[in-house]
Amino acid sequence: MKRRQTHSTQEILELLKAENQAMNHEMIQSKLDSQVNRATIYRVLNRFCEDGIVHKIIGDDGKQYFAFCLNCTQKKHNHNHFHFRCIQCGKVECLEKEASISLPEGYVLENFNGLISGTCNDCT
Repeated sequence: MKRRQTHSTQEILELLKAENQAMNHEMIQSKLDSQVNRATIYRVLNRFCEDGIVHKIIGDDGKQYFAFCLNCTQKKHNHNHFHFRCIQCGKVECLEKEASISLPEGYVLENFNGLISGTCNDCT
């Protein structure tokens, strides 16, 4: 299905590509040049998740963070890696090393949400 490309969609996508960290709604809204309402941002982010453009991380602070996907498509969307949230500056980043998940026979992995919190190298 071909999605309509609006100015808001392009602006949010370019922001996520440019940042080297996952961002929550408030972070995204504060960095956008235009006035995009909260509902539009959530709708765009959820559509990006469905399309395999970004992946969602649930933080230990209860917020949803979104990171741009590298080498993913809607058919192959694999993010078995941990994320790190700095308790000092709030940065959430993807840790590159993939985690090996071994499930019992008959179980199928659909989603992995591994989060580690602590202090990042910029804050120590």
